[in-house]
Amino acid sequence: MNLSSIKQPVIDGDSKAAASAVTEAMAAGAQAEEILSHALIPAMEDVGDMFACGEYFVPELLMAARAMSAAVDVLRPALLSEGYKAAGTVVIGTVHGDMHDIGKRLVSMMLEGSGFNVIDLGTDVPAGAFLAAALEFDASIIALSALLTTTLPAMESTVSVLRAAPLGRNVHIIVGGAPVTDEFARRIGADGYAPDAPGAAALARRLSTMPVGIGKN
Repeated sequence: MNLSSIKQPVIDGDSKAAASAVTEAMAAGAQAEEILSHALIPAMEDVGDMFACGEYFVPELLMAARAMSAAVDVLRPALLSEGYKAAGTVVIGTVHGDMHDIGKRLVSMMLEGSGFNVIDLGTDVPAGAFLAAALEFDASIIALSALLTTTLPAMESTVSVLRAAPLGRNVHIIVGGAPVTDEFARRIGADGYAPDAPGAAALARRLSTMPVGIGKN
């Protein structure tokens, strides 16, 4: 089945058309996992490439992510009934002391579009909350966001708490945000750093195929 009728509305950021196209494809006999794997995820990969080359900017990226979310909302019941296995579970949040949300929400949508279960803890999240959620939801990745330079120490201390816990040997930790750099990520012991939402999704996909400790910064 040609799934381009689903892929293009996502790339165009047309939420209504994306949801309608998914409904029509399922009525025609397409499987939910097929739609996710062969239309929605590739669409978001294309959007990420367009962002990287400067053809798309944050507004277009956000519209595409919203269109993907609308399509996934239609798919979700069928995915559950088909026993779809996600790429992994990501616990994400903005670290303690930082109330910024937009970038983190965009990363959450990109991760969901890449086939992950996403547990979004919101903003101003203490280290213990990341730890509790990772244990509760059996997370494979923890994603930490910070927008303020003054909250980088909170990101560092959160990584330290997570590494000291038993789950630290079984989960990848990735970081991002305006003041975060690859050098900083390496120094605090994170497994990866991404400068933007498409990069975070690509990093999560890569790490999800690797044992913890492999592919580390």
